Amino acid sequence: MVQAHEDVDDLVRLRRQLHHDPELRFTERQTAATLADRLAPVTRVRSGIAGTGLLAEIEARAPGPSVLLRADMDAYPVQDAKEVPWASGNPGVCHACGHDVHMTVVAGVAARLAADPPARGSVTLLFQPAEEIPFGAESGAAAVLADEALRDRRFDAVLGLHCWPDLPVGTVGVDRVTAMAAKDAFRFEVFGRAAHAATPALGRDAILGLAGIVNLLHAGVARSRNPHELVAFNIGTIAGGASQSQVAERAEATGTLRTHDETTRSRLKEVIERIARQQAAALDLGLRFTWANEMPPVRNAATLVALARAELPGVVEVADLTEPPLTTDDFALLAVLGPSLYVKLGVTGERGGAPLHSGAFDVDERCLGVGVDALERLTRAVLDGRLAGPDVDGVTGDVQAGAGDRAGTVEAVGA
Repeated sequence: MVQAHEDVDDLVRLRRQLHHDPELRFTERQTAATLADRLAPVTRVRSGIAGTGLLAEIEARAPGPSVLLRADMDAYPVQDAKEVPWASGNPGVCHACGHDVHMTVVAGVAARLAADPPARGSVTLLFQPAEEIPFGAESGAAAVLADEALRDRRFDAVLGLHCWPDLPVGTVGVDRVTAMAAKDAFRFEVFGRAAHAATPALGRDAILGLAGIVNLLHAGVARSRNPHELVAFNIGTIAGGASQSQVAERAEATGTLRTHDETTRSRLKEVIERIARQQAAALDLGLRFTWANEMPPVRNAATLVALARAELPGVVEVADLTEPPLTTDDFALLAVLGPSLYVKLGVTGERGGAPLHSGAFDVDERCLGVGVDALERLTRAVLDGRLAGPDVDGVTGDVQAGAGDRAGTVEAVGA
């Protein structure tokens, strides 16, 4: 279901401007200025949140429930490969994860709420920097939570959405429990002894040792997970050595482990570190192992899942997502602010699309109006007091964590 919107041209212009001017984590100054100019006529805007973020408040005429809408601001360090007028003008930086869409949708909801203010309650718009997290770097959500502007605040609902190329435009996907996986990033540094390539016996080859560890880790993780456990393991970078004519003295690799279940997560982290240490010792190599960027899973509150399934059909096509993905997002940290819901926005049109984090990633821009419709409907439902509603297709406040995390299919719900 893709409806026509009177504001779609305006949304497209904003999205293309943001896409053309992407900025990396904690440098989103032009992005913040663009959004502030857009929001200032309709709401109070506070800048400098966690450095480059924005916070805007929309107050109704009477007190009532409170909603936080979050959009991430930063782009991804990849070259834009698209040949379109709105392609990135910043070499090596691209909105390859749809954050330009997220910002546009939340700004569009703000305009709708300002034009037709709710009768009661309040809406806080959070434009969060630095969702993309390199190894060992700070999470933007963690920085936002440390900012005094949000300290000690609580909300009746924390809402967000993410572009989802697996879903067609016009569709919003709702995960039953787990919307994103836990992520644990790691780095292992291997230390050997340098020698001339002509006399390798005098050295200890760090690169050879690292290669062996990489192979053993892939095999070890594969054989240490049960068939029903959803797990993704990846070695993403390798670096080391000084010359083709030297036995390498040092090499390092980084990667991630992604899981849904805490028992599986704990077991596989122990397996990964043990294999790396044992293999290094067997080759008489030193090893330094470091975990970083440990991110919990994004869990959808059962009451908000029920609300989405009650409210969204009729305004958008709703997909019941029964197999949680292994992508991750620091939206998970914002759950300390209140019950949260992270939905998936279908962005793929008839011509197909590219995956997230690809330089070719783009969206069918009809998704912008769909996203605004969905978030506005959910926001107004919470403000109207419809959060604690009756059972909806078996989804109630009694849904237990993990109950909806069985492998399955994507089924259409509603219109």
